Amino acid sequence: MEINVNEMIEINGVKQFIAVRAKHAGNPLLLYVHGGPGDAALPLVLKYNGVLAEHYTLVVWEQRGAGKSYYPFTEAVTIDTFVEDLQLLIEYLLNRYQQKKLTLVGHSWGSVLGMKIALMVPHLLQCYVGCGQVIDMAEGSKRAWEYAMQVADPKTRKQLTAVDPSYQGTNWFNDLMLVTKTVVKYKGSYYGHQSYNPMIKDFIFSSSYRLKDLINRQKGSLQSIQALWPELMSVSFKDIHELQVKIVLIEGKHDHHVDSGLAVDFYNQLTSLKQLYLFEKSCHFPQWSDAEQFNQIMISLLS
Repeated sequence: MEINVNEMIEINGVKQFIAVRAKHAGNPLLLYVHGGPGDAALPLVLKYNGVLAEHYTLVVWEQRGAGKSYYPFTEAVTIDTFVEDLQLLIEYLLNRYQQKKLTLVGHSWGSVLGMKIALMVPHLLQCYVGCGQVIDMAEGSKRAWEYAMQVADPKTRKQLTAVDPSYQGTNWFNDLMLVTKTVVKYKGSYYGHQSYNPMIKDFIFSSSYRLKDLINRQKGSLQSIQALWPELMSVSFKDIHELQVKIVLIEGKHDHHVDSGLAVDFYNQLTSLKQLYLFEKSCHFPQWSDAEQFNQIMISLLS
């Protein structure tokens, strides 16, 4: 029996959206945790990774305040708020689909939540897959700024010299936007592209998103970055040498958005069960830039 579910469920006191797809009801669970913070990704996951529903019970979660789960934050949100949400969602899914463990995929900001879950409750995971994995925000941000300085035109470079890549100053949001825009423009984020327009097109033409959802996604992204980025800058996993669950790192070789070199260094120091895939034709979105290879790896994890 197939599963095709789109619904709002209450997680941690807040209504949040999940989509569940499976060719067969008994397929093992796979939960996708999007980046951002606030970059809800349902249309992209369904388009590029939807084939995984033939092998898994694929769950796509739109996090609180993002995409289809958008509402204006009135409460104070922290990284721990989202980690709690994620743990409660995992427990809910395992109970609902009567499974003992699931495979967790975390992309970018989602990899911060994913890594924290892998460290806190490894017994709930079959495997943790980090994609565009965040290792050390301070060092990663510095490297993104250095790349931007290296590739920018003279006018932009002059603006970048005034940027504090630790994003501690009063102008941190504008600084962050300038660095990100430059990294994207010079093809360090979305492989082969100078903007995110092709992705936005995928949202516009998706049957799973309406115009209202797309507008809410923009609002959700903005409020999530503003609420969480200052705290996010202190995140670091660089001193971890062992996990109690298998970790698979899937990285774009040319990722200058979240420097993939840091993920490679982290992989090399790990003493526990691990795999690393470095995609030749990818930057920060290997799961979509080379979806076929990504999907094959995900399917191979089942054997």
